[in-house]
Amino acid sequence: MVDLNRSLRNLWSLTLGDGIAPPHSTPHVTVATGKHRELRRYADGDQVRAAREAGHPPILLVPPIAAPASCYDLSPEHSVVAHLRDSGRVPYVVDFGEVTREDRAMGFADFITDIIPEAIRRVLADYGADRVDLYGWSLGGTLSLLTTAAQPADDKRVRSIVTVATPLDYDALPGYPLARTLTKPTGGKAPTMALRLLGGIPAPVVQVAYRATSWDREIKKPWFVATHLGETETLKRMEVIDRFQRDFPGYPGKLTEQMWESFIYRGELAAGRLNLGGLDVDLGAIDVPVQLFGSHRDALCSWDAARHGIDVLSGSPMVEFTTVESSHLGLLAGPDAQAHTWPAIDYFLRGIDKIADEPAPAVDSLEGV
Repeated sequence: MVDLNRSLRNLWSLTLGDGIAPPHSTPHVTVATGKHRELRRYADGDQVRAAREAGHPPILLVPPIAAPASCYDLSPEHSVVAHLRDSGRVPYVVDFGEVTREDRAMGFADFITDIIPEAIRRVLADYGADRVDLYGWSLGGTLSLLTTAAQPADDKRVRSIVTVATPLDYDALPGYPLARTLTKPTGGKAPTMALRLLGGIPAPVVQVAYRATSWDREIKKPWFVATHLGETETLKRMEVIDRFQRDFPGYPGKLTEQMWESFIYRGELAAGRLNLGGLDVDLGAIDVPVQLFGSHRDALCSWDAARHGIDVLSGSPMVEFTTVESSHLGLLAGPDAQAHTWPAIDYFLRGIDKIADEPAPAVDSLEGV
């Protein structure tokens, strides 16, 4: 039987009220502040001491450029940081914050040689360790890999890397090969000039583009709300996704130019060797264990684009690829992530714990489904 009062309350909350549930934030400590580099720890002192006694290094979660850091803390039920904390780890998140036209000169070098390495240093100093695990969703995984590859050969602060729904071959993504073909007469310069004029990709454009990847959800939303008005928990989950999408920041200009030229037009990311504004980066130089996740249902990162890491990360002693069939965000935080992604990452990290002080075995790749 439909609870009319509950349905009316939910309708009011969604339309004229402040929402069905208040925005969520797992308790945390702000370790450092600064433009595009706020660092937060999601564990208290007792939890830090327990993790150190267990021999667990800290974990730094790196968000994508054009998605809010709240991707790692969506709701009480689907919080990556809360799961890691409750499993005995100490998670940190670096928050790049809002990106505007004023940041149009920011490129990959700003992130992979400055912002993220500084976050690593601060994490290690705060936790009291000499190594850290990196964990990145979508482009956050790309940043984690590029940061590790860009460090000097004797820099051993990164112990392992986890990437979730991270595309490493843009030829395997719909539309990009055609875009490259169409722009060949201009030497690939047409998109570059357009991005330069725009100063990047503004936040509203990013938000609309992300919603467009799940256009069927957007079209069906009014009917979904109307037929689920009495189901408060169901509407809460919808509200979480809507809030997340509304908070998407933009892409800085120089970085988008580099993504087009290096990732898409020249295919350097797929080849594993990139020149990012004079900075040479070799993904084959990464010599730590890496875990990759992909899905055939992901509209933003195809399964082939994610699995390409097995081929390109030639210097890693171990590359594991796991398939979890879910959406782009669902791979990271949602029922599918809870059931499959998170346990697989827990297992991977426990395995790294065991071999941390031993020579790594020569394994080309492991694949799990």
